[in-house]
Amino acid sequence: MKRKNKGRKIYKTKEKNYYGKSPVGKFMSGLLTVLLIGGIGFIGYSVAEPIINYTQHKGDKPASTMPVTTDGTGGEESSSGEKVSSERFKAVCLTASDIQSVSTLEKAVDSIPADGGYEYVEVPLKVRGGAINYASSVKEAQFALAVQSDVALSDMVAVIEKSGFKPAAEISTLHDNLLPAVYPESGYVTADDGSQWNDNDPAHDGKPWTTPYSQTTLTYLSDIVSEVSGAGFERIICTDLVYPDFRPSDLAMLDEKLGKSDRFMALTSAANLLYEKSVSNGASMYIGVSAVDMLKGNDDVLQPMLLSANTVVLEIDVEELVNGVSDGHTLYEFEGSPAEITDKCLKFLSPKLTDFNVVVRIKGQGRTREELMKAKEKIAGYGYSSFVIG
Repeated sequence: MKRKNKGRKIYKTKEKNYYGKSPVGKFMSGLLTVLLIGGIGFIGYSVAEPIINYTQHKGDKPASTMPVTTDGTGGEESSSGEKVSSERFKAVCLTASDIQSVSTLEKAVDSIPADGGYEYVEVPLKVRGGAINYASSVKEAQFALAVQSDVALSDMVAVIEKSGFKPAAEISTLHDNLLPAVYPESGYVTADDGSQWNDNDPAHDGKPWTTPYSQTTLTYLSDIVSEVSGAGFERIICTDLVYPDFRPSDLAMLDEKLGKSDRFMALTSAANLLYEKSVSNGASMYIGVSAVDMLKGNDDVLQPMLLSANTVVLEIDVEELVNGVSDGHTLYEFEGSPAEITDKCLKFLSPKLTDFNVVVRIKGQGRTREELMKAKEKIAGYGYSSFVIG
């Protein structure tokens, strides 16, 4: 592996600070868990008030009570020797263009091979950047011009079920550049003057991001997850529960809590809120993480003792990986077939996932479904029986 250092300039644009404060709620559940895993004596008010209200996991079910379908192995062992739930998930994931209309969806579903071992069809209903690929009735989505399709969720469910599959949904959460452009209080702001933070100069495609410390963000995501799970989608995969790739120059201008070790509390609280919304409608909720983020160390959300969800969908995008991934100190390099890249990636990352039920998603622009399917044997070699292709 090679070492590679790089930097970039961070820019900001003036924006009125719309943050408001609400009464501080109790957060004993989150506090007690943090005491157990980190020995932290006292958390205080480091997590913003909108998040604290959700740390009690009201209505959440313990991960071990989720419906389980075993594969005869009795589940995988965690690092503590306990068995992890082995709820199985075998899916093919469609693209945004596949769900532009009912007819394109029907065509895409009809093209799925019957002998592929798939049980679910996963559709990207909210993607990175913030676009929504269905006819959402959430008013913030409409005002932010995020809705890119007029296809009803009920029609998607009907088409998928008619073909003998079960519907699953992928929802990108915090990597949203559209909502904060219209609702500034949903994004990050600088500590000195409350101006809007962007991940680069807006003249060079810099964009704002939504933050888990915002009540507006949490309500927005909750409404979307409730809308989707209530429409009959049985599995909800919530991806991008991450912070932007902050550099030291970013952290110097933002709220100091973003540089603290306990910032994961905001992410796990948001994940548990979305879990509650999903299970209240009879759906299971999984946490999607990308291999790239994990290699960079941007995986704060993976706190098994705090999370209600116990299934993680690890996304291995072979096209992203062949370009190399740097954590600021080390450059991870990948080459070869999707199967070879998958194998090398899992060698690095599987030790970090021992306390979770793991689904591995293999994708790669320009790669055929047959090429990606060949990685299934490598996945099985690590004890994972669940997969998503595409």
